[in-house]
Amino acid sequence: MSRDTERARLFTRRAVLIGAAQAGLFSLILGRLYYLQVLQKAKFSTLAEDNRINLRLIPPQRGQIFDRTGQILAVNQQNYRLVLLPEQVKSLTETLDKVAPFVGLTEADRKRIDRDFKNLGGLNAVMVRDNLTWEQVSAISLNLPNLTGTDIEVGEVRTYPYTGMTAHVVGYVGAVSQSDKDSGRSSLNMPGFRIGKSAIERHYDLVLRGEPGNVQLEMNARGRVVRELARNEPVPGKDLVLTIDMGLQQIVQKRLEQEESAAVVVLDIYTGAVYSLVSYPGFDPNLFTYGISQQDWDALNNDEHVPLLNKALDGVYAPGSVFKIVTALAGLDSGILNPKEPVYCSGHVDLGKHRFHCWKKGGHGPVNFVQAMAGSCDSYFYEMGKRIGIDRLHAMAKRLGLGQKTLIDFPHERPGLIPSRAWKVATRGDNWQQGETLITAIGQGYVLTSPMQLAIMAARIANGGLAITPHIVRGQGEQLISRPPPVPLGLDPKHLSIVMDALSAVVNQPIGTAHSARIMDETMAMAGKTGTAQVRRISTAERADGVISNEALPWKERDHALFVAYAPTSNPRYAVSVVVEHGGSGAHVAAPIARDILLACQQINPAGV
Repeated sequence: MSRDTERARLFTRRAVLIGAAQAGLFSLILGRLYYLQVLQKAKFSTLAEDNRINLRLIPPQRGQIFDRTGQILAVNQQNYRLVLLPEQVKSLTETLDKVAPFVGLTEADRKRIDRDFKNLGGLNAVMVRDNLTWEQVSAISLNLPNLTGTDIEVGEVRTYPYTGMTAHVVGYVGAVSQSDKDSGRSSLNMPGFRIGKSAIERHYDLVLRGEPGNVQLEMNARGRVVRELARNEPVPGKDLVLTIDMGLQQIVQKRLEQEESAAVVVLDIYTGAVYSLVSYPGFDPNLFTYGISQQDWDALNNDEHVPLLNKALDGVYAPGSVFKIVTALAGLDSGILNPKEPVYCSGHVDLGKHRFHCWKKGGHGPVNFVQAMAGSCDSYFYEMGKRIGIDRLHAMAKRLGLGQKTLIDFPHERPGLIPSRAWKVATRGDNWQQGETLITAIGQGYVLTSPMQLAIMAARIANGGLAITPHIVRGQGEQLISRPPPVPLGLDPKHLSIVMDALSAVVNQPIGTAHSARIMDETMAMAGKTGTAQVRRISTAERADGVISNEALPWKERDHALFVAYAPTSNPRYAVSVVVEHGGSGAHVAAPIARDILLACQQINPAGV
């Protein structure tokens, strides 16, 4: 009996233990279910929603660019492109093999598509080919049932109707590159999406670009679109209105086509509005819209005329005798230059063992300031430079806008160089020499300026000494951009008047170097200064035997031809600078170009005065 009782007690204890274990396990399961279904409901709902909903970006419409009269300089045109839908592509290789006969894929194309396919993570369509012809669209559309995972999208492509004529003003757009992503310019990568790569397209890219939209699509288990759940429309970019006048731009372009390589800037002397900016030769920006070919890229890069360089802003040149304007004002401002004092020119100036030559071999004889400026006497300005000194020359050049960035609304410009004592010690490890002051006084030696800077200098002389800042965008959308008035430079009006009389003599008096290029209509007469900048050293032996003419030299060794001017002389409004690379004489080459341009500018009258 006792044995049966012991067995019953043991059985009961085991049953209790097993029951407790079962209850504990059941409690754990219930707790886990409560945790997953109640506490973690939001998390798993989100995960399930992500599996069901696909979010795609919608590229915004890029703003258009117009000139001041409403002429379209950059426009969006309809464009067809073939894309891949990642969620429907089972095998990328097989899909590309199927579409290749329709669009002709290279190995580089396949690598690019494979990279984009992986980087986009299946969230956006991947572009296979842009700018499809209508024949390609038709053929692909007929075969779409057999091309699973592909689609044809209708988008927009940037077009530049004036091609090379506005290439250096408007610029161009291109696909987002890895360097753009690394620099933070854009992280977006959508089929057909382009960002500004140069000039106005780049500087105002965020204004032109707009904001992308998005669409939420419900997908089934096979990745097919079931329905559209929500849509946020993109915000289009703003249009830009430039200060450029295309009528004048075309005249300037046509005039420069007679030269091999040149740059011209025309601006308003009071507002700084740029009415024309031409760097010749240019290039076709439409080549970059779809990705330029290696052949076209090599042709542009190997051209000795450097068509990709914006010579008006990034080209820097010795200004030659144009710099005598700076020397004159520095002398007047310091009280060193007496306009009536004659200086004798024998054809050269000696300083120690060095001889500095005037361009006129026999010399000009005795000349006062106006005569020296009109005849561009080097000896006179050597003497003035020696008296004035490099410190005052440097300071005046900076006041007139030379050797520094102009702060124009462009993504890039070179500052050029106005040398100083400190600069030479820092860069050359040597002290400044007086002979270097003499050659600086006539715009040679280390001095480098851009055509834009030279136009600004001419404007600051003609407007009474106001520190204008150039700009090329007039308005965004419907609103004009308000700009602060220019501040005075503190130049004495009497000194400016003396210099302006001398610049008028350069053109309008028989002794002037540019007299043959004058405007015959006195109501439109111009004043200016010629410049001829050497690009090679002339040896003593060559001077003795006779300096080789520019025409007899290879193109690359010929002098640069320069001219700066403003008009009309009676009430100035427009300033121009002309630089003809290796053009020879400023008086015979650059001055006639400036005359034709200023005459046309006054007839068009973009300032409306």
